[in-house]
Amino acid sequence: MVITKYGYDVVGAVVAIVVVVSLLVWFFVDPKPVKYGVVGLLVTFLVLTLYFFRDPERVSPEGDDLVLAPADGRVVLVQEVEENEFLGGKAIQVSIFMSPLNVHVNRFPIGGTVRHFQHFPGEYLVAYDEKSSLRNERTHIGVENETIKVLFKQIAGFVARRIVAEVRIGDSVVAGERFGMIKFGSRVDVLFPKGLHLRVQRGDRTVAGETILAAGV
Repeated sequence: MVITKYGYDVVGAVVAIVVVVSLLVWFFVDPKPVKYGVVGLLVTFLVLTLYFFRDPERVSPEGDDLVLAPADGRVVLVQEVEENEFLGGKAIQVSIFMSPLNVHVNRFPIGGTVRHFQHFPGEYLVAYDEKSSLRNERTHIGVENETIKVLFKQIAGFVARRIVAEVRIGDSVVAGERFGMIKFGSRVDVLFPKGLHLRVQRGDRTVAGETILAAGV
C-alpha cells in the first residue's frame, strides 16, 4: 500500500505512539487478555490510519475539454449557479462528498495554468450541508487552459481539520496530477462553465483523476 506524502506526519506520529504504548503494555501489564486486547486495538488503529492515507495510482483520460473528478466520493449536489469569482458567469456546480473511507488525495480536474488561489478560514459544518461551501474553512483554486477554465474548492468538514493544497498561482499543472488532500472527511466543489456536457448526476460515485464530470459538446 502506497502512503501519500501528505500523511507522513500523521502516520509517523501514529507509528511512534503504537510502538511505545505497545511496548509499555507488553512489559508492564500482567493479565494476558488485557495485554493482547490493548495491543490488538493499537494495531487496528495503525492499520486504519494507513488505509486512510493510501494513495493508489490512477490513469487519467486525455482531452483538454474534459473535467475530471478531483476527489473520490459521492456526488451530493448538481446545480446551476452564478459564479463571478473566477468563471464570470453562469456555471454548473458538482459537489463530491468524501467519507472517511474514501481515498482523500485530491487531483487537478483539468490541465493548464493556475490563475486563482485563495484560502478562507471558517467553520466546520458537516461537509454535505450546502452552506458548508460558504461558511467552512476552504481553498478556492482556478485553473485555465486554451479550451476551458474550472474553479474547484476544497472544503473542510465536521471532522476534517486540515486542508493541504500545494498550489501557487502561475503553476503549470496536469489533469489528474496530485495537488493535496483534506484530512478526515470533507467535500470538493467543482464549477465549470454552463454549456459543457454533464456526465454525472446526484448519487454517482467518483474516482479522482479518472471519472469524467463534464466534457465539451
